[in-house]
Amino acid sequence: MAGEDCVRKRRSGSSTTCKTSENEEVQRRPESERSFQNSSNGRVDVDHVITRKMQLIAEAEQLKPAFMKEVDSHFTEFVNSLVAKSVLLDSSSSASLFPASCSEKELHKAKTLRAPPEHGKIFTARRSLLDELFEVSHIRTIYHMFIALLIVFILSTLLVDFIDEGRLVLGFDLLVFVFGKFPVVFCTWLCMFCATVIIPYNLFVWWAQGYCSSSHRVLHSLFYGMLFTLFQTAGLGFGPTYIAVSYALPPASRFIVILEQVRLVMKAHSFVRENVPRVLSSVKDKSSTVPIPRISQYLYFLFAPTLIYRDNYPRNPMIRWGYVATKFAQVLGSLFYAYYIFVRLCIPQFRNSSQETFSLRGLVLCIFNSILPGVLILFLVFFAFLHCWLNAFAEMLRFADRMFYKDWWNSTSYANYYRTWNVVVHDWLYYYAYRDFLWFFGKKFKAAAMLSVFTVSAAVHEYVLSICFGYFYPVLFCLFMCFGMVFNFILNDRRKGPIWNVIMWTSLFLGQGVIICLYSQEWYARQYCPMENPTFLDYLKPRSWSCHMKI
Repeated sequence: MAGEDCVRKRRSGSSTTCKTSENEEVQRRPESERSFQNSSNGRVDVDHVITRKMQLIAEAEQLKPAFMKEVDSHFTEFVNSLVAKSVLLDSSSSASLFPASCSEKELHKAKTLRAPPEHGKIFTARRSLLDELFEVSHIRTIYHMFIALLIVFILSTLLVDFIDEGRLVLGFDLLVFVFGKFPVVFCTWLCMFCATVIIPYNLFVWWAQGYCSSSHRVLHSLFYGMLFTLFQTAGLGFGPTYIAVSYALPPASRFIVILEQVRLVMKAHSFVRENVPRVLSSVKDKSSTVPIPRISQYLYFLFAPTLIYRDNYPRNPMIRWGYVATKFAQVLGSLFYAYYIFVRLCIPQFRNSSQETFSLRGLVLCIFNSILPGVLILFLVFFAFLHCWLNAFAEMLRFADRMFYKDWWNSTSYANYYRTWNVVVHDWLYYYAYRDFLWFFGKKFKAAAMLSVFTVSAAVHEYVLSICFGYFYPVLFCLFMCFGMVFNFILNDRRKGPIWNVIMWTSLFLGQGVIICLYSQEWYARQYCPMENPTFLDYLKPRSWSCHMKI
């Protein structure tokens, strides 16, 4: 060491040489070590250490965005390469259908034939986005803020009732009313489910078994197709609707029946749509076996949180029952959350609205006052159903693909919002409405295909609300077909800046305010201005436009 050499040289009297060697060593040391060397009495300069630490933190923060951008770019390239490889595999498999021995005439004939839609949705094991985000403490804090807001609603309701009544009122009359006549709901659902298990499956089996040996295959297919269509329209279509109306089920009970009706119709269609081409392909290839799914596979599909049929889905190795209990508890909490929103924010506002004279100022105030409850209900519907309810059933069935939604809150266009808000329904509309439309009419009719999908979606949404509320008031249909279509083309995927996300949220807030305001006014108008013998046209005319004139 230099110090030991220096001591020995001091003892020998060569102090000048020692100093020279020490100076050379100090010059060779880094600047940071020399600063420590200059500290008094050999103690480390604390201020210098803190300053240096802050400099390193600042440098790390400067490097962090570039590092994350680099990681994101590499990840994007990796995913794109996987997609490209899958496309190459698909093209190679399709090319193998036409061997080199085919003549040019046969190849030309094959190219002119209209190809069926390409392979549909590919299921893969993945978690829901909120489950991943809730592992971040900052995002979990937002969830805690919503819980705190629920506590505030509960305290507000209890304190106001205590002041008015002189005692704590813990009744939930509104929840009891909207979920009334539950035995009728359960029996209706059980009949719908059993019919969907038995009839579509057996119709498909009988058609598939007889199609191979039938000499009149077109008539054979038309006969069973008409039976299946009759079941979809009369059995699943008219029956549950008649029960909901004739038994005068309350709103939430009607929602359960009608939403299950729509779900089972879409499931039965997907089952037939996915399996019929397999049977046709096997007959064309003169296969000895007919690909008929097992009843257990069909039954699993009816419970699985997807509307796209597959014989097998990716499965998780075990069931986390604690996770299931948590999700059902969150669904129950969301119901109480919605109850307090209606009790504190909606009912006091709309109870006497139909008794007031209509004015433009009153309508504008009503819409803007309805934005807060409307947005909260939007969040609750998304969280309770698309996240909690679907994840609970997915966990019980060990269904591994949990992408029921995407990051719709980051959307800068309505086109992206429609694709990411409800992935389950979007997949069904995309594969069975949009792509099948292009398959039948050609790819040059993309605008017509999109318009048809919007029309079907808007009509089904309005049908659900009309049956559940007991009146026809096409507010949602007009918003879908007018503003929804316009925003879909104006706020398209080319809009990427953050200002477009602000515009998307602003329009979404206003739309929720319009929906809550107008439907609530119509509901109370029909309570205050009933008709003794209403005709069919009376159910179609908005009562809120004329009810205030009779008060």
